[in-house]
Amino acid sequence: MSSRFRVPAAAFGLLPFAVYVLLFLALPTLIAVGTGFVGTDGAFTLDTVAALTDPVVLAAFGSSIWLSALTAIIGAIVGALVCYALLGAPPAGPLRSTIDSLSSVLAQFGGVMLAFAFVATIGIQGMVTVLLRDTFGFDIYADGVWLYELPGLVLPYIYFQVPLMVITFMPALVSLKTTWAEANATLGGSARSYWLRIALPVLAPSFLGSLLLLFANAFSSYATAAALTSQGSQIVPLQIRSALTSETMLGRENLAGALALGMILVMTVVMIGYSVLQSRAARWQR
Repeated sequence: MSSRFRVPAAAFGLLPFAVYVLLFLALPTLIAVGTGFVGTDGAFTLDTVAALTDPVVLAAFGSSIWLSALTAIIGAIVGALVCYALLGAPPAGPLRSTIDSLSSVLAQFGGVMLAFAFVATIGIQGMVTVLLRDTFGFDIYADGVWLYELPGLVLPYIYFQVPLMVITFMPALVSLKTTWAEANATLGGSARSYWLRIALPVLAPSFLGSLLLLFANAFSSYATAAALTSQGSQIVPLQIRSALTSETMLGRENLAGALALGMILVMTVVMIGYSVLQSRAARWQR
């Protein structure tokens, strides 16, 4: 193909993806955010956006940030340790292939299926719960039904956060050049000096970028929380559901748009930080 037609042909090839992004990502986002600036009479208003300062809404944002940060930190640490343990396995070996395949599947495993798995395992009448109670006399619900409240979301979220960390952080560990370790050893450096002065500074942007990605993943998750917690709206995605479906919030349906705007602002800050960190990490992966 001549150079005169190469660029238009490439642009034409991206057209289906551009249409998909416009119809299913950009347009719904604009509609959702735009409704936050429209009153029940259809006129422009800031009253709905001002509801973001309501204590209940602020508490929901605080709970979402707490849950996302906690599961992101735990998932990042555990996932990084798994990646480090896999460094000794052959890249094309059965162990690495199995872990990579499982991580790809489990990172997308959520919603009703994941909620049911935890209810059937450690629910009030779950298999593990009954076994511990009847065999060992230990009741994990002695202090309350925590699985169906905000603390109960931590374990299901970690379940898909760790595989996501393995997927995103493993390439950074693999990109560490053996020549760096050899040069460190040649100059009389120890394994400790290699990790503290070479490997960790190089891996820091990738680790922090993966941590932000895990935060964004948890912050925007809805299906697992909706299936597992049936009472209350303790996090922002469930607040949006309540604003759209609750019969006690008639006349404030557009509050969902304001909540979506708040989520988009938080996600924008997180993804900008992720992009900056990824650009810094890419310098060492070339």
